[in-house]
Amino acid sequence: MLDALDRPLRDLRISVTDRCNLRCRYCMPREVYGADYRFLARAEILDFEEIARLARVFARLGVRKIRLTGGEPLLRREVDRLVGMLAPIDGIDEIAMTTNGLLLADRAQALARAGLARVTVSLDALDDGVLRAIGDAPVSAQRVLAGVDAAAAAGLHPLKVNMVVRRGVNDHCVADMAERFRHSGVVLRLIEYMDVGASNGWRLEEVVPAQEILRLLQARWPLEPLVPAVAGEVASRYRYCDGAGEIGLIHSVSEPFCGGCTRARLSADGKLFTCLFARRGHDLRALLRAGADDGQIEQALREIWGARADRYSAQRSHASAPAQGGGPKIEMSYIGG
Repeated sequence: MLDALDRPLRDLRISVTDRCNLRCRYCMPREVYGADYRFLARAEILDFEEIARLARVFARLGVRKIRLTGGEPLLRREVDRLVGMLAPIDGIDEIAMTTNGLLLADRAQALARAGLARVTVSLDALDDGVLRAIGDAPVSAQRVLAGVDAAAAAGLHPLKVNMVVRRGVNDHCVADMAERFRHSGVVLRLIEYMDVGASNGWRLEEVVPAQEILRLLQARWPLEPLVPAVAGEVASRYRYCDGAGEIGLIHSVSEPFCGGCTRARLSADGKLFTCLFARRGHDLRALLRAGADDGQIEQALREIWGARADRYSAQRSHASAPAQGGGPKIEMSYIGG
């Protein structure tokens, strides 16, 4: 199944909740997501059976990898049970999860037993002061690292740690993060600060380009590029020449990779988004709850993906981003990044 630009659908990111236990300023600033913010009600969120049913249809259309996201996915009760429902689906090769790691130490074993293959942990600094300023919460790096260690012990490999690099905020922490994960078997991925949503006050001057990060690292540790492990891989991969492992750079602002994008995103309330920077989604929950059969859902997905021509980042890199319908872009916390 190909879109209008001949890109197949291979990866499905499923948000299981729009809630999070942090208020990171680049994602869910407290000024917007405060005590009076209305999160989705339980009845609005897809239940596990609905998610699994959609996943089976997506698998028939070519999806091979599912990633569970949020919000913070470990806030969803019994999410390991959902993993156990998704893992046996014919055609699905891998179930992964992206988490902030705060609850991972206690959940890693259960997730692995249920069929989770690997996990990516978000960690933007090792310094607690910097981390708390970013997350706007009393979070400890050691608690996140305990989750990373528990995931490794549970066999959730390869482990990745994502660091969003923002100039003047945590760019001075890059070398320390690289040093921490060298020789650990954990792949650190350094991500350019992106203009997702409308609430984070994104400014281009706060983006640290991937090439600048690479030069900083190479000044200390010689690196050499690696070939992509899979088609459509979002990170440029490098290995330390001294054998200390590898590192990744995600450059969606400075060097967009829209041409190889094979990802769709399903929100917690069942809306399908064909781009991280979309302004609207397609309501699959309405189809499910109106009694549509699998054939009707499959046909709807074929029409949605067949019409897809999204390439926001590539267009942004050449000129000011064009309008994609009315209203602001969807927030990252709603569709899981």
